[in-house]
Amino acid sequence: MHLTLDSIRRHCLEKKGKIEEGFPFDEETLVIKVHGRIFLLMDISARPLKINLKCDPELALELRSMYAAVQPGYHMNKKHWNTVELDGSIPAPEVFDMIDHSYLQVVRGLKKSLRDELLSP
Repeated sequence: MHLTLDSIRRHCLEKKGKIEEGFPFDEETLVIKVHGRIFLLMDISARPLKINLKCDPELALELRSMYAAVQPGYHMNKKHWNTVELDGSIPAPEVFDMIDHSYLQVVRGLKKSLRDELLSP
């Protein structure tokens, strides 16, 4: 699958839970949340597109060493967030895995009842 604004939005909006999207900061930064907590930010004006994703600190370092297109999170806590430039150098399934990981990182921080509901098969 090709990585586009629409394909990324669709992937995020299909996640379990209360998923919201909006532009709380400016007209160019799309924010997608699960139960009020951000798991993806996207600069929709950038070419190529760039997304910020939450990431386990050890995996964040590993991904940055594997891909030049993965950098410490722009305007974010650089230990827990990566900025991923969608320049075609990272296969689409890998980017979708990174988005899924970000979603799970945020879900794991929700209260137990919500977390259990969202993580159940």
